[in-house]
Amino acid sequence: MFAPSKLTQASRRQLALLQAARRWESTSGTKAPPAGGHLPSIATSAFLRQTRDSSLRTPGLRWADEDHAGPPSNALGGRETRKMNLYQAVRDAMSIALTKDDSAIVFGEDVAFGGVFRCTMGLAEEFGRERVFNTPLTEQGIAGFGIGVASMGQTAIAEIQFADYIYPAFDQLVNEAAKFRFRSGGQYSAGGLTVRCPTMSVGHGGLYHSQSPEGYFMGAAGLKLVIPRSPIQAKGLLLSAIRDPNPVIFMEPKILYRSSVEQVPIDDFEIPLGRAETLTQGSDLTLLTWGTPIYHCETALHMLANPPAPVAKHVPESLRKAKIELIDLRTILPWDVETVAESVNRTGRLVIVHEASKTGGVGGEISAEIQKRCFLKLDAPVKRVTGWDTPVPMQYEKFYIPDALRILDAMVETLSY
Repeated sequence: MFAPSKLTQASRRQLALLQAARRWESTSGTKAPPAGGHLPSIATSAFLRQTRDSSLRTPGLRWADEDHAGPPSNALGGRETRKMNLYQAVRDAMSIALTKDDSAIVFGEDVAFGGVFRCTMGLAEEFGRERVFNTPLTEQGIAGFGIGVASMGQTAIAEIQFADYIYPAFDQLVNEAAKFRFRSGGQYSAGGLTVRCPTMSVGHGGLYHSQSPEGYFMGAAGLKLVIPRSPIQAKGLLLSAIRDPNPVIFMEPKILYRSSVEQVPIDDFEIPLGRAETLTQGSDLTLLTWGTPIYHCETALHMLANPPAPVAKHVPESLRKAKIELIDLRTILPWDVETVAESVNRTGRLVIVHEASKTGGVGGEISAEIQKRCFLKLDAPVKRVTGWDTPVPMQYEKFYIPDALRILDAMVETLSY
C-alpha cells in the first residue's frame, strides 16, 4: 500500500468511494454495484451500432450510389465501416459533400482551424482555404452570406459556433432563408443552405453554452430542423440536409461529439429527413424525445423494469413489466406526426422529453397536435419532462436537465393515471 501522502487526488477519491461502498455493503447486506453502475450509459447504449453488420443495416439508410427510385438493396458486400465518434462522422459527411459537389463551401468562426469541437479538422488543408474558411465573429453575417451563396445555386455549409449564438442570425434565417422561395414565387431559394450548430447541455456550459433553441424555429415555415442522436445518424442526416432543396438548421448535441461512438459506413449514404425512428416497440406508453435525452430515456426504461433499491418503493410492481415504445423524432421541423400519432393511438399514453424549457418548447406543439388527433384514445394527459423555465444554471445544470429519474417519475405517473 502507498502511504497516504503518496496518493494522488484521484487515487484518494477512488479510495474514499471504495470505502463508502464497503460500508454500504456491510450495513445494507447488499453488494454495491460496479463503478460504472448496472444502468446503461451513452458509451454502453444498446442504440449505438457497434458492429459492421448492424451498422450497414441501419433502418432507412440509403446508399448514394444506388438508384433511389428502386427498392433499397440488401447487398452489403464490399461495404466497409470505421469506428467514429459523432464529430468525426460530421467531418466525414462534410468531406464527402465537398468532394462530390465542387460548388460546396464550408465557413464559420474558426472552421479553418478545425472548429471548437474539431468537426472541420483538416478540411481546409484537404480542400483549400477558398472552400473552407474562417469568417468574422458575426452570426448574422454568416447566415446572410450563406443565403446569398445558396441563392446563386451553390451549396453553403455554415457553422454557428454554438446554438446559443444563433439568435443574432434569427432575422436572416426566419425572415430571409425560410421565406425566399415563397416571396419570389419559386424563382429563387436558399435551399442550398445548411447551418450547423452544437446544441444542448454539456454539464457545465451554463446559460450561454447549454441552450436548446429548437423551439424558437417551430413557426418558421420554409426551414427544416434536424437533431441527430449518434454518429451514423449524424452522417446520414447531415448529407440529406446538405442535399435537401430547403434550408436546414442542423443541431448537433455537443456532449455526444465524443461520448457516442459507432461503426459508421465509410461510403456516401443518406438517412431521410422528416421521419422519426422507433427504437423500442411497446404497447403501454409512447416515450418521445430527440438528441441527448435518448440515452436518459434508455436509462429510465431500465430503471422502470429493474428499479435500483433507493427508488424501488416508488415504482409499483404492476408497472415494471410495462412495454414502452421509445421514438427518436430526429427531424423537429417538419416533425413526423403520422408516426407519433399512430404510436399514441396504440399505447394511449405519451411522455415527451426535451432539454429546452417547457414554455414555448417543441413539446407544447406536439402535445396540442396529439391531443387533437388521439383524444379519444388517450388514457392519460400528455406529459412533458423538460428543462425549467429559467436560464440554464451553471452550478446546478444537472438539476435543470431532464434526467433518468425525472423521466422515470413521469412514466410512473402516466402509467398510474
